[in-house]
Amino acid sequence: DKASVIGSIGVLMDGFGFTGLMDKVGVERRLLTAGENKGMLDPFSPENPKQRAYAQAMLDQIHQQFIAVVREGRGKRLKETPETFSGLFWNGEQAVQMGLADHYGNLDYVAREVVKAEDVIDYTPRDNVAERLAKRFGAAMGAGAVKALKEMAPIR
Repeated sequence: DKASVIGSIGVLMDGFGFTGLMDKVGVERRLLTAGENKGMLDPFSPENPKQRAYAQAMLDQIHQQFIAVVREGRGKRLKETPETFSGLFWNGEQAVQMGLADHYGNLDYVAREVVKAEDVIDYTPRDNVAERLAKRFGAAMGAGAVKALKEMAPIR
């Protein structure tokens, strides 16, 4: 629908660096590994520029793969701008204008019109009659209890 969030064509890898905090509180990291890069990007070890560059190159490569898939999938419908593959996101209305989506639709629409599913079965759990009555009864009991407490004289 128009309020959908579409886009975010980018690649993310996040982490933390705790070495400064560890220095302040006097904690020493003891890391044992087999393999030169096994502790790569460990948040408790100082950042290694060579390992950071390796990870960035991998992210850049994955980003290019992502871009290629979007371009191939959207074809001439895609109206590229400098922001298209920047990681920004847009609402559904903007996405249709940009060619990132064809039109608005929900899951049922896609199942019927795109996948051409003949019978769509909704497996969403639903409360039975007893459960619905119990919820209403519970809410009524709670409301009654609150009303009774409000009407009681304050305890001195």
